[in-house]
Amino acid sequence: MLPFSVIGSLNGVHMFGQNLDVQLSSARTKDTTVVWKSFHDSITLIVLSSENTSELRLERLLHVVFGAMVLLVGLEELTNIRNVERLKKELRASYHLIDSFLGNSDLIGDLTQCVDCVVPPEGSVLQEALSGFAEAVGTAFASLVVSGRMVAATESWWRLGTPEAILLPWLVGSLPPQAARDYPVYLPHGSPTVPHRLLTLTLLPGLELCLLCGPHPPLSQLDPQLLERWWQPLLDPLRACVPLGPRALPAGFPLHTDILGLLLLHLELKRCIFTVEPSGDKEPSLEQRRYLLRSFYTLVTSMHFPPEPGQQEEKVDDVAHQAQVPRACYLVSGTEEPGTGWRLMALQLGPRCLLLLLSAQSPIHGLRSLATHTLHALTPLL
Repeated sequence: MLPFSVIGSLNGVHMFGQNLDVQLSSARTKDTTVVWKSFHDSITLIVLSSENTSELRLERLLHVVFGAMVLLVGLEELTNIRNVERLKKELRASYHLIDSFLGNSDLIGDLTQCVDCVVPPEGSVLQEALSGFAEAVGTAFASLVVSGRMVAATESWWRLGTPEAILLPWLVGSLPPQAARDYPVYLPHGSPTVPHRLLTLTLLPGLELCLLCGPHPPLSQLDPQLLERWWQPLLDPLRACVPLGPRALPAGFPLHTDILGLLLLHLELKRCIFTVEPSGDKEPSLEQRRYLLRSFYTLVTSMHFPPEPGQQEEKVDDVAHQAQVPRACYLVSGTEEPGTGWRLMALQLGPRCLLLLLSAQSPIHGLRSLATHTLHALTPLL
């Protein structure tokens, strides 16, 4: 916990800059990075990191934290503050969700701004059942979530804007297990001042059916008989989804033995697949793998690849300059001795971007070929 004097000083220097029409966004010391961000001229969030974290990572963290506050409290309460003490109490509802962003999460949507997804073995069957169930209960917004990751969703759910598309499954994955919930939520992009109801129903441990709706249907209408009629015939496909939480890819999916982790992003659909489970018995640890891939994503996003497909090309008409936009890069993490150090490879083709973490035995001259082959194999999945 930071001393109150430090918090006051950080806020004071930001306010001093604002009074002089100077926007203070970040600062670095020898061992700490500080980022400030103001929202709607009402709330200022400050984040400090002593782990050599990039400013991009911290800026996106602040955006997702504010999104979580809006999700559970509503924008009106944050921009038109009538009673500070009352607001503090209401914000306690968001603490658990915010803490999950600060911890070592299995998810990565807070950084990539894409929805974490898994690939179920029988996705089309689940999709059809989900659409039918949503129609039967009278809502257009329905999804299946396993451990905070999307298994399937209706078209309307996929059209939810950022950040609610990321925050809703993350919220469901962060809550304690419960058979059913009727949870009031605001949509930071789509409905920041009018609450909706998030209904969740546990189909199997870790696998939840989520509905986003208005006053109807009541939770009592979703009785066990209705659920059994729709989902009992699909018990085996549902069971196959449960272990996909950390693994993301179906069992037996062919990956090269050198691959220790991967992040696949579809930048137009705003969806991603993230896993550090391949060859889980090898070094480095799963926690270290997540850290390496997160750090590498931040590096390639801020220094090499355009943040959005076509964004850089739209700004530049010179064809020769467009040809210089990088599409691949690699990094060796660790010692400089030959045959040591984890390999990190990034490849962007069209709207898809693939990041790989590979073992130290993987030859550097073959990284691009391996990444290209892996991306082609994964393309049908996302």
